Amino acid sequence: MSHSFDDISAQLKGRHRKSARLKWISMGSLGLAGLFLLLFFADMLNRGLPAFQQAYVQVELNYNEDAQRMGRAAMDPEIAPLVSRSFERLIPGMIRDNPDLLGTTEQRWVLANSEVDQYLKGHRNSLNEAEQAAIEALVDSGQVALKFNTTFFTNGDSKMAERAGILSAVVGTVLTMLVTLAIAFPIGVMTALYLEEFAPDNRLTQLIEININNLAAIPSILFGLLGLAIFINFFGVPRSSPLVGGMTLALMTLPVIIIATRTALRSVPDSIRHAAFGVGCSRWQVVRDHVLPLAMPGIMTGSIIGLAQAMGETAPLIIVGMVAFIPDVGVSFTNAATVMPAQIFTWAGEPEQAFVEKTAGGILVLLSILIFLNATAVILRKKFERRW
Repeated sequence: MSHSFDDISAQLKGRHRKSARLKWISMGSLGLAGLFLLLFFADMLNRGLPAFQQAYVQVELNYNEDAQRMGRAAMDPEIAPLVSRSFERLIPGMIRDNPDLLGTTEQRWVLANSEVDQYLKGHRNSLNEAEQAAIEALVDSGQVALKFNTTFFTNGDSKMAERAGILSAVVGTVLTMLVTLAIAFPIGVMTALYLEEFAPDNRLTQLIEININNLAAIPSILFGLLGLAIFINFFGVPRSSPLVGGMTLALMTLPVIIIATRTALRSVPDSIRHAAFGVGCSRWQVVRDHVLPLAMPGIMTGSIIGLAQAMGETAPLIIVGMVAFIPDVGVSFTNAATVMPAQIFTWAGEPEQAFVEKTAGGILVLLSILIFLNATAVILRKKFERRW
């Protein structure tokens, strides 16, 4: 069937128009996704950056006998209500560590309470007009100021928002990730090596491969239920500990590492294997001395991404109890601990306004760590990638 030149030209123009429409639709989708991402980061920055500042009050403290007995140093009665109650709890310990403080007076910058902090940041608060006027007078005299919030990075959790920090959650996250890495990485790499380089292609190995792919796609909360049933109820691993949290996350991370490792092994050309066999190497020598070193950059990249994904998980850790209130920082794999996502989840449920910015600040810290890990994975891949 013949077509005229005009018919063919019309068909080509129609195809070009469809191609152009598809191109613009794709670009619009990408731009919309970028806009949503930009709005998300802008909202987090707007809410979270105030968490890195904290209100402080300059007071004159008189360390008398009442300070040692009642845990309260004498200070200006107009300023005392503005000071955080958490500071009063530190006074007996300060006098115990330094007895020479008794009978002395000093000027000191101390934490203000959360209501003063929220007022200075322009957020909702419950201060009356007289208290607001007193704060404005202290601001004019330089006795109240917003300073960098070191307590956010050096303290554990607290029921008083002005003293709540993320350090205990960071330590718990590090301990949990160490357990996850120690279990998931060697088991995942060795499993992938066996399936890819040694296992025969039969129904059993095919069934294992299908189940590994399915495990990588199931909801993470199911791994939490599995960890609760096996590690806690059956083996008696301490609840809420980094040990049980790391073991649970290791189950979730294993399929990701296995799949990434197998992909990295497949990227090594068969000519490398054939050349090693040609000079008399055994199969294990081929894998150990040639295939595995060449695949290691891809293995490391996949493992880092898997650990970054595990670090951001909350649901499985809630099931195994890692939402404990941890005011003090402890370095132990078997004691109760919490992790950063669980700490953020806990703060999000607090009724005080000051915890809203703590929640957003914790999210910013967690996002920064995750972005750093993913950037590290990309850099390693670019630096050590071999093209064949």
